Amino acid sequence: QVQLVESGGGLVQAGGSLRLSCAASGRTNSNYVMGWFRQPSGKLREFVAGIARSGTSLYANSVKGRFTISRDDAKNTVYLQMTNLKPEDTAVYTCTAGQVFGTYNYWGQGTQVTVSS
Repeated sequence: QVQLVESGGGLVQAGGSLRLSCAASGRTNSNYVMGWFRQPSGKLREFVAGIARSGTSLYANSVKGRFTISRDDAKNTVYLQMTNLKPEDTAVYTCTAGQVFGTYNYWGQGTQVTVSS
């Protein structure tokens, strides 16, 4: 089993920045794809960004150019740097890990990000 714990969420004004962190523990595997999803209140969960061990990354169109995903395998940690935040970015952000893009086996508990206008 892999445990994922997110941190870094909070309240920020529109145009501001936040950095989310996700620390993995347990039976970690640096070959895992790491990613972030988000779920706005009353809506379905959606993919935000993912990164492979090679550094190959994918982003949702809605966050391209504003969010950057990165990973530090020595620390078993993945980050999501969010800039130019918008009210529509308000959601619970959840970290995930899996063997390939699109297939995620492990999920964190989530951290709330609220962007005020």
